[in-house]
Amino acid sequence: MSDRTYRFGFQETASADRDGIRANARAAEAAGFHEYWSSDHIGAADPFLPLQYAADATTSLRVGPLTLNNEFHHPVMIARAAATLDRLTGGRAVIGLGTGYAQGEHDAAAITLRPPGERVTRFGETLHVVRSLLDDGACTFDGQHHHIALDALGVEPVQSRLPLLVGGNGRRVVTLAGRHTDIFQFTGVTFLPDGPDVSGMAMSELVKRRDWLVEAAGDRIDDIERSALVQRLEVTDDPGAVRDEIAERWGMEPDQIDECPFALLGSIEQIVDKIERLRSSLGITHYVVRDTEAFAPIIDRLR
Repeated sequence: MSDRTYRFGFQETASADRDGIRANARAAEAAGFHEYWSSDHIGAADPFLPLQYAADATTSLRVGPLTLNNEFHHPVMIARAAATLDRLTGGRAVIGLGTGYAQGEHDAAAITLRPPGERVTRFGETLHVVRSLLDDGACTFDGQHHHIALDALGVEPVQSRLPLLVGGNGRRVVTLAGRHTDIFQFTGVTFLPDGPDVSGMAMSELVKRRDWLVEAAGDRIDDIERSALVQRLEVTDDPGAVRDEIAERWGMEPDQIDECPFALLGSIEQIVDKIERLRSSLGITHYVVRDTEAFAPIIDRLR
């Protein structure tokens, strides 16, 4: 991992405003970011349509959804949208995929949220189908959830291998990432019926996921970029107060906040030091944040 270059993404959280999307994408590119990410939630903008505006406003920024809720989508439709986006952006698409989790969103739209085991099985089938269609333009597959007999997707990506990102906690999801994807994103929260469980943010749990990824990927481990979505970024000369507030809200110990990649707190030097420590311990070289202005000096320092 020591030879891999740092890369950074910006995730848009504003409403679907054309001028705002363009301005934010341009600001991200000017600050040194490599990607512009949308999101996929019921009650928010479509995950694909804003990406074209972001790509058209910039020259090199990759664009993609972070992450598509697999329970909302059919894999053939995902592959078709991804390939179309890649063609229209001149080969700048990247697709983030996740199993889905938000029960309230599913209830609001009357979309079934399958039990965790069944959800992961369907997710694995989706990764197989999407990867086959993007790589080969065709897929024949007979699974538990999907039955595909498609001779031609009808649209070919520009990229010979359109990159897929997978984020997740459980061993089965990490194993799927090791087998199928190009970017693995460490996550820390498991959504249970009685509320979120943040125990997965602890360094001991992140190390387990690192080792599962290495085992599953085998010879292709060096081809997989490791990533984190930053939930809290605070450039400050007094990180202690912020750390304690986050620790209380997240139900973690303060030293766990200091270790995990999901909170970057402190001076620019302190944050850069933490990023480099996380590179050594977990191999993370890809970060997605939601504040381009605050993170820009960190990008400059890492360069």
